[in-house]
Amino acid sequence: MSEAQAWPTSEQGAARLLVVEDEELMRMILSQLLRGEGYEVLEAHDAEVARSVFEREKVDLAIIDLNLGGASNGLDLLGWLRDLDPEVMGIILTAYASVESAVDALHKGAYDYITKPFANDHLKAVVRNALAQKSLFRENRFLRRELREKYRFENIIGNSDTIQQVFRMMEKVARSDSSVLITGESGTGKELFARAIHFSSDRAHNRFLPINCGALPESLLESELFGYKRGAFTGAAQDKIGLLKSADKGTLFLDEIGEMPAQLQVKLLRALQERECYPVGANEPVAFDVRVICATNRDLDQEVEAGRFREELLYRINVITLALPPLRERRDDVPLLADYFLRKFEKRAGRVGMRFSKGAMRLLVNYHWPGNVRELENTVERAVILAETDVIHTHDLPEKLSSSRVVVDQAGGVEVTLEELEREHIRRILDKVEGDKAKAARVLGIHLSTLYRKIQRLKLDESPQSGASLTAPPKPREPHAEKGL
Repeated sequence: MSEAQAWPTSEQGAARLLVVEDEELMRMILSQLLRGEGYEVLEAHDAEVARSVFEREKVDLAIIDLNLGGASNGLDLLGWLRDLDPEVMGIILTAYASVESAVDALHKGAYDYITKPFANDHLKAVVRNALAQKSLFRENRFLRRELREKYRFENIIGNSDTIQQVFRMMEKVARSDSSVLITGESGTGKELFARAIHFSSDRAHNRFLPINCGALPESLLESELFGYKRGAFTGAAQDKIGLLKSADKGTLFLDEIGEMPAQLQVKLLRALQERECYPVGANEPVAFDVRVICATNRDLDQEVEAGRFREELLYRINVITLALPPLRERRDDVPLLADYFLRKFEKRAGRVGMRFSKGAMRLLVNYHWPGNVRELENTVERAVILAETDVIHTHDLPEKLSSSRVVVDQAGGVEVTLEELEREHIRRILDKVEGDKAKAARVLGIHLSTLYRKIQRLKLDESPQSGASLTAPPKPREPHAEKGL
């Protein structure tokens, strides 16, 4: 069974239970009741036999009598079982209930404490709930392990020198517990890198909680960060734990920290300095232990100079700065990223074996990507949806990619647009096939209707003056022409 699957239930008939009861009749009743629910049941009449069974068999849940007779004690046995296997669930049964023994049972890790005589339906419900909770614990551990694997540094795509420098910095940052400020344009993947730092740190087994400081009004952002007490304001029907406390021992990611209102910056600064915060409406502070990672696409130094961001807070959150390069500065990574997104979205669309044509990949590499990696991801998703074949051609990509400027003569520094290059290429193909548009469409690898649209958009039915020749690029302007700029 995959560890990601739910733990077996009575309907699946796979969970294994151990009943430890010194009274033979009660042991028989319990075993028969639980076998009737489809569980596999093992039996032991004392602690010594129970230990022997537990050492050789995998047990999911143990139902243990509190007083096993003689020197045997059900709580000691439960403690021993959970030391050996912390995942085992335990239920304590007793005919002599007391508050003290109930508290001891919970401290030993018992899931529940049931007094005799008990209702059969109640016992069955407790067993089901205990196994369901064990399933949830296992699934959470599996998901956390998956997250750690997903957000490892090696899984972030990029071979360019600029991104490799970022990776090296991240490895050092993850080993520390210092605050980190991640800067970069929108769409560069700031949260992805923040998660990678968290899941590569000693805090990886605890929570990573993100919040966008620019997406919430000040009052709501305050209550989300610090929490509030019941009755603090209209609608506060019960206490709420804030993110600073919810992320205790883990990481809090404050995205777009530059958008945080000035008054809230003061409260956040105090909280980070004192490692405690006051929930809205509270008189007593709440202590927390979190690592704070912030991100912004603003220049916070300029924001400080303009009086929009507190200098003290910048010092507090900016112990280590991680500057993410825009995608246009790491063009070597575009083919890797594009192929990764292609595999991702073709699988989602139920397609296999898709690829980019050389022309389409050339457009992707040469485009300036103002929206960075996020824009590239959206572009590839769109192309997978629109492509009529397994090959993604230039016409499957947004037209804005064709009008992006690229250098075609690096020695002379002459620039023409990709639209002009496309116009010149189509004109040459039409010349070669003597104007036969159906044949030209086949040569170009596009549909005839697409060719007609391009002819209309590129105005190829007009005089050829509009195109920029590859063999004769436009001459640079004379120096005196630039004096008026």
